[in-house]
Amino acid sequence: MIRVDNISKKFIRNIKSDSSKKAFGKKTKEEFYAVNGVSFEAKEGEILGILGPNGAGKTTLLRMLASLMTPNDGEVEIYKADGTLIEDPVDKKKYIGYLSGNTKLYNRFSTREMLKILANVYGMSGEETNKRIGFIEEVLEMQNFIDNRIEKLSTGQTQRANIARCLIHSPEIYIFDEPTLGLDVISSDAIVNFMKKEKENGKTVLYSTHYMEEAQYLCDHIFMIYKGKRIAYGTPAELMEATGTDNLRDTFKALVNKEGGSDE
Repeated sequence: MIRVDNISKKFIRNIKSDSSKKAFGKKTKEEFYAVNGVSFEAKEGEILGILGPNGAGKTTLLRMLASLMTPNDGEVEIYKADGTLIEDPVDKKKYIGYLSGNTKLYNRFSTREMLKILANVYGMSGEETNKRIGFIEEVLEMQNFIDNRIEKLSTGQTQRANIARCLIHSPEIYIFDEPTLGLDVISSDAIVNFMKKEKENGKTVLYSTHYMEEAQYLCDHIFMIYKGKRIAYGTPAELMEATGTDNLRDTFKALVNKEGGSDE
């Protein structure tokens, strides 16, 4: 289980000075919150969708959940299945499989070779590694390309290879940033089916997506973020009922427009 308690992350950005002042044309610095006071939890056997328009703070939030970025305030807590809080930062990362939108792979290796290297990093035995790769190959439908060099793979195949990287150590929590973005139907279905199977295996899945139909079909709960703040949380059915809509796409638009923003 992952529990997020009132986390915030602020950055400094450059802004143009007011043209009516003497400092016209110069830039000044200001602090802003990419994520501001966010709380929620995701339990074992649950898929939580994280939705929001571009620039809402989704990627910053996911990086903090994955322990790649430290919050300025608040806590991200990871619990074992028996309820024990994991406090060691290295142990936390062993429980997480994180997919970002800009992860680079070792193009001259095949997916199988890459997975064996990563398994060695995690201290896995040869037998354990081969068994795990066999599982990944089947669940992500990689039989036809797992031994091809990564630089020769299609976009959808490369994304599945990227997800395979997150699976090798059998993490308890998956954190995916736009895992099906721009993929063909076959590749998307392989990834969606994987998330469903891992949910059935008691794993926790958090992922951001712009595909509302996918989120409506797949997610147990939806967390919506806008300008760094939580604007809604609930099951797809609860959020649709609250906004008087009959699909999550219209729900998303209604909630963002209520906050004075755009869904583009």
